[in-house]
Amino acid sequence: MSLAGIFQEHPERRYIMFGGKGGLGKTTFSAAAAYWLAQHGHKVLVFSVDPQASLSDIFQRDIFGKGAVEIAHNLYAQEIDADQQIRQYQDEIRKRILDMYGLDKVPEEIDDYIQAAAAEPAMEESAIFDRVVDIVVGGEFDYYIYDLVPLGHALYYLSMASVYDEWIGKITGLRQEMEEYAQVATIMKRGKETEEDLILRELQDIKYRINTSSGILTDKEKTAFFFVIIPEEMVILDTQKAAGLFAKFQVPLSGYIVNRVIPPDLAQLDIPAYLRNRLEMQRGYLERIDTLFGNQVLARIPEFERDITGLKMIERMAEVMFGGAA
Repeated sequence: MSLAGIFQEHPERRYIMFGGKGGLGKTTFSAAAAYWLAQHGHKVLVFSVDPQASLSDIFQRDIFGKGAVEIAHNLYAQEIDADQQIRQYQDEIRKRILDMYGLDKVPEEIDDYIQAAAAEPAMEESAIFDRVVDIVVGGEFDYYIYDLVPLGHALYYLSMASVYDEWIGKITGLRQEMEEYAQVATIMKRGKETEEDLILRELQDIKYRINTSSGILTDKEKTAFFFVIIPEEMVILDTQKAAGLFAKFQVPLSGYIVNRVIPPDLAQLDIPAYLRNRLEMQRGYLERIDTLFGNQVLARIPEFERDITGLKMIERMAEVMFGGAA
């Protein structure tokens, strides 16, 4: 099965993900796949969930924090500005405090706490995650192509769903068992909620959003996940481990793409000993990849002579990935 064959045989798979270790070419493949699909008449959004995104570099357009930017006909790209999202969180929290307590101004010590919380390491990930949910739930595009964060973060998002399920389930159960609940409910004014119930409702909303996003990652009918791998020892080992972990979370794996393959035809030329040794080493690793992953290897992408930037090079990469000349 080829990469193009996967898309042609499974047109219902509208959420496309390229995953793997950092620096292997996930962003390049995401951009090229988006270009290929757009050329075939589909409205496509490729978006980055990596704080150190490089879609702007690849498309040679400043798209960071500007929403879905049209790159070409049917092709849109987006880089999420986590800081912007965090500032929106802060404004929402301040507004809730003012509304809840009838204040004209948020107390200085509370505002200091809000500012400090925004600097927490997990806040950036949470902000990006939340924006992703907004994007995919919007349903504006035919295809959504994720330029994924490194594998560990993707697994973190998946594990969050199960943690929230268990945690919020327990909270809800305890809340329903409280004797005071029924007593309070009888004296409450119609339509008014306690502060605890407002918090619970917000937690349930968080749970829904996380489950929605993680549900996409594990949807065998609508999602195609591709591992990006290069012919090197540590990358092969790490990919094996990651594939096992993703299987544990039931992420539907569609195949592997091998990147940075030195063209074997070079062995027929008068090349330096260093390059000849690299070719021989790669040959062994490529055989190992074929042994480990078999017919799940959908494409071998040659090492290009220059960086993949600009639509001309993206088009060239798409031709190699989906069928055509290098």
